[in-house]
Amino acid sequence: MKKDKKPNLLKRIFSTKRRIIILLILIIAGVLSYKFFTSRNSTAVKTSRVYQGKVSEELILSGEIKAEEQANLNFLYSGELDYVGVVEGQTVKKGDILAKLDSTNAYQTFLQVDADLRRYTSSLDKTYDDVQGHEADESFADRESRTVAETNKDKAYRTYVIAQKNLANLNLKAPFDGIITGITHPFNGINTSLAESQIEIVNPTTLFFSVDADQTDVTNIKLGQKVAIILDSFGNEELEGVVLYISYTPKAGEIGTVYEVKVRFANIDAQKIRIGMSGDAKFILSEKENVLFVPPEFVKTDTTGKYVNLTKKNNKKYIEVGIESEDKVEIKGDINEGDIVYD
Repeated sequence: MKKDKKPNLLKRIFSTKRRIIILLILIIAGVLSYKFFTSRNSTAVKTSRVYQGKVSEELILSGEIKAEEQANLNFLYSGELDYVGVVEGQTVKKGDILAKLDSTNAYQTFLQVDADLRRYTSSLDKTYDDVQGHEADESFADRESRTVAETNKDKAYRTYVIAQKNLANLNLKAPFDGIITGITHPFNGINTSLAESQIEIVNPTTLFFSVDADQTDVTNIKLGQKVAIILDSFGNEELEGVVLYISYTPKAGEIGTVYEVKVRFANIDAQKIRIGMSGDAKFILSEKENVLFVPPEFVKTDTTGKYVNLTKKNNKKYIEVGIESEDKVEIKGDINEGDIVYD
């Protein structure tokens, strides 16, 4: 005799639906709880202590790294590259020959003018022998012969000097100690023009941080003033610097009147930083020790003056402010270190 399984099946179906409903209720409750606590946290009142310590008034200007000694070198003539004696990254000394152009024609010209100079020198020596002993009674013919011989030698010598210089200008020399940072044509046999830069060289010991200060800020900057430099490449790491130079004339092509300020790095490995790195320079304008301060966002202003919310929200305590930095404001008034202020 077969048993009726239908009631068991219905029981299982209704049991499954009940579990699903319970699960949905739990999910909805979780979502509502999350929104409730998130809402509470978002409306939480921010607080801070009143601190005592040093506050520095700062002027922050953006800038980038440059080099006093940086040059793009090009030949004075167009021609074929005959020699390239350096590679990128190589250290060179002032006067080192970095590259050469083919010197066949220039050397041939030099040999010709050298021969002319020797010939005219010899001719002048013969003329001096011919007129020797007639210094007091030199005839017009003798004077003409001597003068022609002297001027011929002078012209030959000037031509010799020019040819010698032209031959030397086929060499590209390092104008200062430095590192080769770029080579346009690193191999021989290439034709290059006088307008084409061939080699770039930088002296890493002359790197500095350059900022632009407008006419209202530049008056607060002094030579020798200490500066904290924060490069974007190194996060919050502060590098020490000193004001090296303040321009006397404004920069051309800028909107408004701005002056270049050069800051020399102190005690830093030149291989660590690179030309073009950007960042901020913090100039310390004034400092105070052992003063009370709070973060700037806790200092409020109304029609009466500046105040902080002391010990609780909307409990205004009017104060005076002193020097300010990016993250500190000096406060003065009936307030003590350790007091709690509300946003």
